Amino acid sequence: MLIIDKIKNGIVIDHIKAGQGVRIFEWLSLGKSPHTISFVVNAFSTLMGKKDVIKIYDTIDINYDILGLIDPDITVNIIENEIVKQKITLQLPESVKNVIFCKNPRCITSTEKYIPHIFHIADRKAETYRCQYCDEIRGAEDFR
Repeated sequence: MLIIDKIKNGIVIDHIKAGQGVRIFEWLSLGKSPHTISFVVNAFSTLMGKKDVIKIYDTIDINYDILGLIDPDITVNIIENEIVKQKITLQLPESVKNVIFCKNPRCITSTEKYIPHIFHIADRKAETYRCQYCDEIRGAEDFR
């Protein structure tokens, strides 16, 4: 049986769809982190069946927009003195910068490499984003 210690101070990223934890681990560069990290894949969940969980045994800056884009159903718990002090529920971000990339060859981002790729939510239900410059539609799944 695997036993993972309680976190005194840190962050728990919970309710990650099974298999998506690896992407979060990579996007947050947790493999290079000096902090202790527990990464559980395919943990049993009565709510989800299976889920991934990441525990970071310290506080770090997290880009919640990227987490919301990967999986808007993720829950982030901020732990202080072994107590959940803040529970953050995510959602699809209103806009993202240099996370989704425009593939339209006529877009200015294709010729001017210094221009950031900025996308704004076009349809929350369909999880689609629109390029700020050329109106190209991309789905959140293009990032996932």
